[in-house]
Amino acid sequence: MSKFTEALIRNPRFWWYLLNFWSLVVFAAIVFNFVRNGIYDRQMDTLLVIYIALLAIYAGDKEFERWHDKHQGRHPGEVFVLIWTALIAGLAVCQFIFDKPSGLTSDVVAAYIAVLSVLAVTRRSRALYARRRGR
Repeated sequence: MSKFTEALIRNPRFWWYLLNFWSLVVFAAIVFNFVRNGIYDRQMDTLLVIYIALLAIYAGDKEFERWHDKHQGRHPGEVFVLIWTALIAGLAVCQFIFDKPSGLTSDVVAAYIAVLSVLAVTRRSRALYARRRGR
């Protein structure tokens, strides 16, 4: 592995940038697949698995740093949940209004549930950390 690659991966913001990039890709793909009546459902599976894996890595890394007093900055997961909620609600409404045969797939809903779960775990970890530190 090159020195540049090592330095990039060790940068605490690396996972944040990567997650944001994949978030944009996944959100665009979900909307595009919806508009195209689900013709890319199989490809969506792969994108969603990558996205959830990156989200778990990012959240785990962030919590690990918090518990080792190295966490700096604040990137609230609530923002991701709000965006996901707006996306899911928007797709559900559009599917109903436009009477689309395909749209809000179980894979997208499962990804949304995974995002909610990661937020719940990290919020609990943050509260436990604050209590242990006497904050």
